[in-house]
Amino acid sequence: MMQSDRATPDRVLFVAAAALAVLLSMNACRSNAPPPASAPAASTRALHAIVVAANPLAAQAGMRILQAGGSAADAAVAMQAVLGLVEPQSSGVCGGAFITYYDAKKNQVLAYNGRETAPAGASADLFLAADGRPLPFETAVLSGRSTGVPGAIAALGLLQHEHGKLAWRALFADAQRLATDGFTVSPRLAGMITSRALQASAPDAVRYFTKDDGSRYRSGDLLRNPAYAETLRLLADGGAGALYRGKLAQDIVNRVHQGDLPGTLSLADFARYRPIETPALCHDWQQYRVCAPPPPAGGIGVLQALLLLSHTDIAARSADDPVGWVEFAEALRLMYADRDRYVADPAVIDVPLAGLLDPAYIQSRAALIGTHVAALPPRAGQPPGARRYGPDHTAEPGGTTHLVIVDEAGNVLSMTTTVESIFGSGRMVDGFFLNNQLTDFSFSPLDANGAPAANAPGPGKRPRSAMSPMIVFDHDGHFVAATGSAGGPAIIAYVLKTLIGTLDWHMSMQAAISLPNLIAHGDHFTAESPKFAPEVLNGMIAHGLDPRPVQYEESGLTGVLVRADGSYEGGADPRREGVALSY
Repeated sequence: MMQSDRATPDRVLFVAAAALAVLLSMNACRSNAPPPASAPAASTRALHAIVVAANPLAAQAGMRILQAGGSAADAAVAMQAVLGLVEPQSSGVCGGAFITYYDAKKNQVLAYNGRETAPAGASADLFLAADGRPLPFETAVLSGRSTGVPGAIAALGLLQHEHGKLAWRALFADAQRLATDGFTVSPRLAGMITSRALQASAPDAVRYFTKDDGSRYRSGDLLRNPAYAETLRLLADGGAGALYRGKLAQDIVNRVHQGDLPGTLSLADFARYRPIETPALCHDWQQYRVCAPPPPAGGIGVLQALLLLSHTDIAARSADDPVGWVEFAEALRLMYADRDRYVADPAVIDVPLAGLLDPAYIQSRAALIGTHVAALPPRAGQPPGARRYGPDHTAEPGGTTHLVIVDEAGNVLSMTTTVESIFGSGRMVDGFFLNNQLTDFSFSPLDANGAPAANAPGPGKRPRSAMSPMIVFDHDGHFVAATGSAGGPAIIAYVLKTLIGTLDWHMSMQAAISLPNLIAHGDHFTAESPKFAPEVLNGMIAHGLDPRPVQYEESGLTGVLVRADGSYEGGADPRREGVALSY
């Protein structure tokens, strides 16, 4: 059974210090100006409640909800509404989400699947050109075919209906105010506006991010979005269902049907959409129980990699030991090989969940991990119960964000949310960007021998995701940690690094998040090489691991860790603009 009780030593002194930290943090946020992207993020400790998000305005909105008596579910709605405005390159109204939620009163860990769905008119050849070859990725992303029925708002609506304490309409005030009065463009958003991403040059994006004098918005400029304020008014008044009927749904459908490669998305597809609530996928690892949403989310990959590493001595090593990083990389390669072959939408594909986590199978795969990098990349294994699927050809770009909330009742929320690529498809309606989530399907539905790809497109199907919002408990059921990240396919590697850093290497949440990133996928080894100490990097190279510069979206980790004294410690990725606020 999951328990919510935890130690609360020396409450008076700690609460006073925490309250002062909140006042300072919130006063800083009132200027609407987030810290520079390069500024290191400081850990935040609290006894009562904590929020961590990739943008300080979103964290401030969540904290206000908690201090008004709201729950973690309430705060998540408010934070997502703000993130869709101030971080539109990452998530929004037309995006998707996976949520892991711990209900402290009922001792339940639940998963909410708000992944987008393909329209009924989607077929396996969705991203094939007339000659039968896969479309260029850039062409597919910008087309109407890339957009699925959004799911984040539906998932949040269900979550808040079941676990909220405040009225739904009261959760949008901060986002509406910022959209109407304007918010200060952050350095990260300014960089995305002028980036080489094709979506940033799409007509809708250019129109939105161009000032009256013809120049693009820059860091420090005030950006207003009255159309988004009106969208939020419709959602506040009509509930989550307002996105799935009437003006908002019709506007999305109309925009998707424009252009040379229109999609088939319809109002009927919107009407059919339902978020999926299930028990979380939980598995024992060492003295912990680790929980995540089941497939098509990425948590199965994190769980498998943790189990593989439990057969090594990585826990006896440290972040300063190059052999530990080699073991980490080899476990990632094995995990990705299996994930790419077998993980997809379990409503359509028979995903061998039990087989991928089977102790004997894990032990056989872990035997391939050595202290020197194997010359050849590993092939997918044959877990018990797995069917034959062809190699995967899915491109997984990143445009994602993550947030963690712990409320005063001990409820915990870990949510990853996304519009897929930077600014989604680059198409915009009613103040928000459309997702390009369907490009998370394999463009090639069959291999050369005719074997189907598990993650091929299909009507009503949900594409595979790397999003891995995790919550960890000890074996007595006490909450230990929660984390997740942005980063496309590298999300799994970023989250794994953070869990190993905190729970195996006994680092603070902030220190673990700040560790250099290393991704090993097939024969590709990429890393933030300059951030490794020279002796560690040279040791890795001596063991056959010679990483190249990072090729994936950088991480956007957020996390909360329960310390030995029972207090909460939050950490936010210094690679972004995140903060932790608490009381």
